[in-house]
Amino acid sequence: MLTKSKPAKPAFRKVKFPAVDLDIETRADGTMLMSTKDELELIAPNVAVGLMASAQKWSDRIAMAERDSSGEWATKTYAEFVGNVRSCAQWLLDSGATAETPLMIVSGNSVAHATMRFAALFAGIPIAPVSENYALLGASTDFARMRHAANIVQPEFVFAEGSPHVAAARACLPNAQIVTCDPAAIEDGAVDFAELCAGQSTHAVDEAIEKITPETHAAYMLTSGSTGMPKAVVQTHEMMMVCVSQSWWAMKDTGTWDRTILEWLPWSHVSGLYVSIASALVGGSYYVDEGRPMPGRFEATLRNIRDLELTTFTSVPVGYAMLVEELENDSDLRDHFFSKMQVLVFGGAGLPQPVHDRLQALAVEATGHRILISSGYGATETTSGCMFIYFETDQVGIGLPLSGVTLKLVPMGDRYELRMKGPCVMSGYLRQPDAAARSFDEEGFYSIGDAAEFADPNDPTRGLLFGGRLSEDFKLSTGTWVTGGSLRAALVRDLAPYVADALVCGEGYDRIGILAWPTPAGLSATQQDLVEAIERFNKSAKGSSERVCRFAFLSEPPDMGAGEVSDKGSINQALAIRRRKETVEWLYSDPVPSDVLSF
Repeated sequence: MLTKSKPAKPAFRKVKFPAVDLDIETRADGTMLMSTKDELELIAPNVAVGLMASAQKWSDRIAMAERDSSGEWATKTYAEFVGNVRSCAQWLLDSGATAETPLMIVSGNSVAHATMRFAALFAGIPIAPVSENYALLGASTDFARMRHAANIVQPEFVFAEGSPHVAAARACLPNAQIVTCDPAAIEDGAVDFAELCAGQSTHAVDEAIEKITPETHAAYMLTSGSTGMPKAVVQTHEMMMVCVSQSWWAMKDTGTWDRTILEWLPWSHVSGLYVSIASALVGGSYYVDEGRPMPGRFEATLRNIRDLELTTFTSVPVGYAMLVEELENDSDLRDHFFSKMQVLVFGGAGLPQPVHDRLQALAVEATGHRILISSGYGATETTSGCMFIYFETDQVGIGLPLSGVTLKLVPMGDRYELRMKGPCVMSGYLRQPDAAARSFDEEGFYSIGDAAEFADPNDPTRGLLFGGRLSEDFKLSTGTWVTGGSLRAALVRDLAPYVADALVCGEGYDRIGILAWPTPAGLSATQQDLVEAIERFNKSAKGSSERVCRFAFLSEPPDMGAGEVSDKGSINQALAIRRRKETVEWLYSDPVPSDVLSF
């Protein structure tokens, strides 16, 4: 009897993966230690040396670009960019800046922002980029988060690009020297960024670079503050170079950062910061995306995609959900987007498997090949991503540890708690030593606060899947544990295309309720469509810990100003639920409200 064999999947496009060669130790209690056997080699001793090497090797190549006021691309070659960086570094040194006088950056992503960031790193001065929303949305709270950051970092210099940034800086740091691009602020005593770029550098800049050691503080990166006010992670020059070199180890043969990159992820967060640094050290052309994955701003991203031949694109899951809709409805855009594309990277949250599969199908339609769709998994405390998908797979996950990282997997039921150790892991928080001490176990492994499970328990080389945030786990009033993070991810995946994101409720109640943000398809769905989707989900539920009993759509978006959503788009579940106490009570009220589905 003849049987039909499954057609072979299209090959990955021009991807040479590094070997997956793991060193795994399994202890008697089931704890596993996992690392890759490849030794890590730094691509440069520090960022300054690496960027100057790029300028020598690719002097006429575009280093950075952004849209100007007329909407055209304004570009800087490597030679021009490094010249500006050195001039600004000279001004910092002439102004008395030292390792004890950090530079705080209050700005969106821009060429000017990048110039001042690299200038500080050349001069051996720590940078502290803070969320632009601290300035744009902070006035209603008297810039509480900005004041908190300023109190921790204690900067003496601030780059505040525009007028709202200057206003926040002056409110919170009245004695700091402010560098700006805002003409009104310059007339009022701030330093003109353009004048700094027009200056000349001397050998003093080279001497400052020579003084940089691996332990020299490079950055004070603010955490998201999901459990309170942000903390500042101390990142050294060694950590910075380890992070860039780890990712380059995984990505160098996939045709990525050394080509054309479009990215919007904010540089106040490590994922965006380190892509923009890595690109500069390996000869990439980094285009600043002024768009955002939100109504009214995504059009700018689409214009940029149409304008460029991209090899790398980075976004968050909600951005890819919006992009896949556009690509499916516009074959010309689809073919152009994938014509040179090598890698799609997501972060901030897990990419729903259906969105991944739709992207992969579009890539095959456009090129006949699959492309690498990978996650960068890590935290501010691990410098940035310390795990990556660098192997062939079509399953959404968090990958395997990068070179130099030892992963500790501590059993907890059918999942593992994730802990890490390596040169990319922080030694502590700035001026908060006790907070850091609580983050490490007795063997010095950092507890990242997440769980994971193996994609294939019989084959660790297939990587790990995200198992949820441990802080999102809670008990129902019946005593049943709910793994809120993994349940939320499964809901967003299985209720596609109706749900963009969701809040998993039930703490203090006897059953699970869901408050969800709808997609455009969700807004137009019938009640029967939603009932059938949730009933399909419930059929696979493992008891009351997974079964959805109440469901309703939210009518208002998450409040970024209140901290409900990060700059990258991830939802702070605990805060969002706490701020919606009355809505949660309505969800569980009896009789069941007409807008609530009950199961």
